[in-house]
Amino acid sequence: MKTRSVLGVDFGGVINDGASHPSGDDTAFLSGGFDEAMQTPAMAGVVPSLARLTRTFQGQVWVVSKCGPRIQERTEQWLRSHRFFEETDVPETHIRFCRKRPEKAVHCAELGITHFVDDRSDVLEYLEGIVEHRYLFGSRAAEVPRGAKRVKNWIEAEASIFATLA
Repeated sequence: MKTRSVLGVDFGGVINDGASHPSGDDTAFLSGGFDEAMQTPAMAGVVPSLARLTRTFQGQVWVVSKCGPRIQERTEQWLRSHRFFEETDVPETHIRFCRKRPEKAVHCAELGITHFVDDRSDVLEYLEGIVEHRYLFGSRAAEVPRGAKRVKNWIEAEASIFATLA
């Protein structure tokens, strides 16, 4: 039985809101230049929600992201330039990267993650049996995996996570 709760959060489409880039180009973070990528906003409500959740989870919040080396570097730069770690109190050392989506399950198992928020249903399927509380973030039409819960935004995500801790 787990004695502590640990939160895992995906980056793209959960923390970083590429679809709301000021240019209207939802691929600017991935394919645009550095300055253009840094203009990609944070997902609405993510910073205050993660700040509260980081306190509740006693610092046990991890960013777990799938990407290649170039996007990994860009993600790290975005997190620093947006003062993500300072604003949320997520420790700067609490970030893990993998090259394939199924590898998120390895990180979650190693870290003892009990709650995970991702915008991809396939990732949540890989986490079945590893992560007890799985949340499909956003309003995409994807089917919600068995045992997971859809949350449309950070207000719903935070409320759903807190409900499991009560």
